[in-house]
Amino acid sequence: MRHISRTGSSVEFDWCAVSSIRSLREVGKKTVVVNCNPETVSTDFDECDKLYFEELSQERILDVYQQEQCDGCIISVGGQIPNNLAVPLHKNGVKIMGTSPLQIDRAEDRSTFSAILDELKIAQAPWKAVNSLDDALQFTKTVGYPCLLRPSYVLSGSAMNVVYGDEELKNFLAEATRVSQAHPVVITKFIEGAREVEMDAVAKEGRVICNAISEHVEDAGVHSGDATLMIPTQTISQGALEKVKIATKKIANAFEISGPFNVQFLVRGNDVLAPMFSWPRLRGADPVLRCEMASTGEVACYGQNIYSAFLKAMISTGFKLPQKGILIGIQVSTTELDILTL
Repeated sequence: MRHISRTGSSVEFDWCAVSSIRSLREVGKKTVVVNCNPETVSTDFDECDKLYFEELSQERILDVYQQEQCDGCIISVGGQIPNNLAVPLHKNGVKIMGTSPLQIDRAEDRSTFSAILDELKIAQAPWKAVNSLDDALQFTKTVGYPCLLRPSYVLSGSAMNVVYGDEELKNFLAEATRVSQAHPVVITKFIEGAREVEMDAVAKEGRVICNAISEHVEDAGVHSGDATLMIPTQTISQGALEKVKIATKKIANAFEISGPFNVQFLVRGNDVLAPMFSWPRLRGADPVLRCEMASTGEVACYGQNIYSAFLKAMISTGFKLPQKGILIGIQVSTTELDILTL
């Protein structure tokens, strides 16, 4: 009995794929991996029973699936690319393990997802699915700027942008439309001064089994792959965390989720995950943090408190702390720690 596992280009995908392979082996299942990234553990031949170093396309996956006579395909460990393939593979007779491809499609389509949140009475910023510039301009006249443009079915926040005026709206809308031509672009009122909270959870047949909640250091508007994350949360009230958990349960049930999933929440007003960037090596690269992901890796650091963990993470990612004359302030809730470098 063989199953297909798959990983993407990021370390979290590789870790998930390898963990999936090892778990399947423990229950007596054989695994076939399709992967196009040579710099991952999952491409080691001793990790799986068979490895295909191939592009991650519908045609290649179908070839492997039929050649190996697989019992099913795991797509929940590889990010956006396998999510996009879920429905096409399903229509071609591939058994998708875990959440139904039809439910994945409902979640990946931003306009459908937002409509379902409204039905569930889960609070969200004002939004509208738009197919033209006139529709988008009419929305901004109602709610005002800034607004967030989001195409459906995107990888690493591609073409997702915060717009502050009509000219930006026109340019970014054209870009978002090109990225996701088969679906409308969703425009949402961008909430300023909000803190982003991430819920990572696992569910079975719509019931949440376990979860972990982390908090972004940066204000909302920075892609989670580029943000600095703190776990456990440091500034989020218990009341807000309970609302996050309730909303997560509603979402898991509505989409009949079986497997891992991630939901990002906005909350207004000591393990740190920090992004790693290649800007020092890429001359001329833009170092501005925004909705579209730009980092190339990440590190996770532990500390006795949030301050030591944060400093370890910054140093580990290559940030050079000045030796003198600089005061570093870290604001966490109502407590501020000022560190004077030696």
